Amino acid sequence: MISEEERLLIRKAKDGDEGSFETLILSCKGKAYNIALRYVKNENDAMDVLQESFIKIFRHLGKFNEESKFETWVYRIVVNSCYDFLRKYKNKYDEIPIAPNDNQDEKTLEIPDHTPPPEEVILNSEQSTYILECLEKIPIDHKKVIILRDIQGLSYEEISVILECSTGTVKSRISRARKNLKEVYLNNDA
Repeated sequence: MISEEERLLIRKAKDGDEGSFETLILSCKGKAYNIALRYVKNENDAMDVLQESFIKIFRHLGKFNEESKFETWVYRIVVNSCYDFLRKYKNKYDEIPIAPNDNQDEKTLEIPDHTPPPEEVILNSEQSTYILECLEKIPIDHKKVIILRDIQGLSYEEISVILECSTGTVKSRISRARKNLKEVYLNNDA
């Protein structure tokens, strides 16, 4: 599961080689940031969570057992840091809007010959916003697996390591979460 190159980088990082640690972190930083952003919905807060996660990773690198991929271990720490953040700043989190800002749509429309018709862009934006609103209405355990699987594209095995449960449990949670999200999505009150 873990490559020999990655194992060597991990061992060097555990021995204090900052370059090896940086290489490991850079390999998964983008996806880790996207996970944090999906949870906390604010770029600055996502960067704070990511920074806190990297500090934890650095401090606890010696505890990494090298049985799973390094990036999977990192994603688990990021998810846990997001929960810590959300517990600490719950009131602030409840006030953060989840809709994308208007400037993002305008930038997309400025790309010549590659953009869909404006009606399609508006429809897709509205659907995305509606789905995100629906995602906010399902239980956190369901939201968690939807984000990890359907938004971030992690494998069942990676999710099972992050959530510390069996692959079968992950599959059943995803099934229940998708069913729950579908019910909320189809409900006109969302």
